[in-house]
Amino acid sequence: MQNEELYEDIDDSQSITQKYLGLSLAKFLFLFLIVLVVGIYIGILLYGTNSLEVLFELQDYEDYLQSEVYRLKDENAELQREYFELKEISAQ
Repeated sequence: MQNEELYEDIDDSQSITQKYLGLSLAKFLFLFLIVLVVGIYIGILLYGTNSLEVLFELQDYEDYLQSEVYRLKDENAELQREYFELKEISAQ
Protein backbone atom coordinates (compact mmCIF):
# COMPACT_ATOMS: atom_id res chain seq x y z
CA MET A 1 0.00 0.00 0.00
CA GLN A 2 2.76 2.44 0.75
CA ASN A 3 4.28 2.12 -2.72
CA GLU A 4 0.91 2.76 -4.35
CA GLU A 5 0.45 5.90 -2.29
CA LEU A 6 3.89 7.18 -3.33
CA TYR A 7 3.08 6.61 -6.98
CA GLU A 8 -0.23 8.43 -6.64
CA ASP A 9 1.56 11.57 -5.42
CA ILE A 10 3.72 11.77 -8.57
CA ASP A 11 2.31 14.26 -11.06
CA ASP A 12 2.50 12.71 -14.55
CA SER A 13 1.05 15.79 -16.23
CA GLN A 14 4.35 17.71 -16.14
CA SER A 15 6.65 17.56 -19.13
CA ILE A 16 10.34 16.74 -18.83
CA THR A 17 11.32 20.42 -19.05
CA GLN A 18 8.87 21.32 -16.31
CA LYS A 19 10.21 18.57 -14.06
CA TYR A 20 13.88 19.34 -14.47
CA LEU A 21 14.08 22.99 -15.53
CA GLY A 22 10.86 24.47 -14.23
CA LEU A 23 9.95 25.76 -17.69
CA SER A 24 7.17 24.81 -20.03
CA LEU A 25 8.20 23.23 -23.31
CA ALA A 26 7.27 26.37 -25.28
CA LYS A 27 9.38 28.64 -23.05
CA PHE A 28 12.28 26.20 -23.17
CA LEU A 29 12.20 26.04 -26.98
CA PHE A 30 11.93 29.84 -27.19
CA LEU A 31 14.95 30.34 -24.90
CA PHE A 32 16.88 27.65 -26.79
CA LEU A 33 16.15 29.44 -30.07
CA ILE A 34 17.32 32.78 -28.65
CA VAL A 35 20.56 31.23 -27.37
CA LEU A 36 21.13 29.58 -30.74
CA VAL A 37 20.56 32.82 -32.68
CA VAL A 38 22.83 34.82 -30.37
CA GLY A 39 25.52 32.14 -30.68
CA ILE A 40 25.36 32.21 -34.46
CA TYR A 41 25.48 36.04 -34.44
CA ILE A 42 28.58 36.08 -32.23
CA GLY A 43 30.17 33.41 -34.42
CA ILE A 44 29.58 35.55 -37.50
CA LEU A 45 31.06 38.58 -35.74
CA LEU A 46 34.19 36.67 -34.78
CA TYR A 47 34.74 34.60 -37.92
CA GLY A 48 32.57 36.07 -40.69
CA THR A 49 33.25 38.53 -43.48
CA ASN A 50 32.81 41.49 -41.11
CA SER A 51 35.01 40.13 -38.36
CA LEU A 52 37.81 41.90 -36.53
CA GLU A 53 40.32 39.60 -38.21
CA VAL A 54 39.22 40.84 -41.64
CA LEU A 55 39.42 44.44 -40.41
CA PHE A 56 43.00 43.96 -39.23
CA GLU A 57 43.97 42.27 -42.50
CA LEU A 58 42.51 45.18 -44.45
CA GLN A 59 44.41 47.69 -42.31
CA ASP A 60 47.65 45.78 -42.95
CA TYR A 61 46.90 45.72 -46.68
CA GLU A 62 46.21 49.48 -46.61
CA ASP A 63 49.59 50.08 -44.95
CA TYR A 64 51.26 47.92 -47.61
CA LEU A 65 49.57 49.88 -50.39
CA GLN A 66 50.59 53.21 -48.82
CA SER A 67 54.23 52.12 -48.69
CA GLU A 68 53.98 50.87 -52.28
CA VAL A 69 52.64 54.28 -53.38
CA TYR A 70 55.59 56.07 -51.74
CA ARG A 71 58.06 53.63 -53.29
CA LEU A 72 56.59 54.08 -56.75
CA LYS A 73 56.58 57.89 -56.39
CA ASP A 74 60.27 57.79 -55.51
CA GLU A 75 61.00 55.46 -58.41
CA ASN A 76 59.02 57.72 -60.75
CA ALA A 77 60.94 60.80 -59.60
CA GLU A 78 64.24 59.01 -60.16
CA LEU A 79 63.21 57.88 -63.66
CA GLN A 80 61.99 61.38 -64.58
CA ARG A 81 65.29 62.84 -63.42
CA GLU A 82 67.16 60.31 -65.56
CA TYR A 83 64.86 61.01 -68.53
CA PHE A 84 65.42 64.76 -68.37
CA GLU A 85 69.19 64.28 -68.03
CA LEU A 86 69.18 62.09 -71.14
CA LYS A 87 66.98 64.59 -72.95
CA GLU A 88 69.44 67.43 -72.16
CA ILE A 89 72.39 65.34 -73.39
CA SER A 90 70.64 64.49 -76.68
CA ALA A 91 69.64 68.15 -77.20
CA GLN A 92 73.23 69.36 -77.02
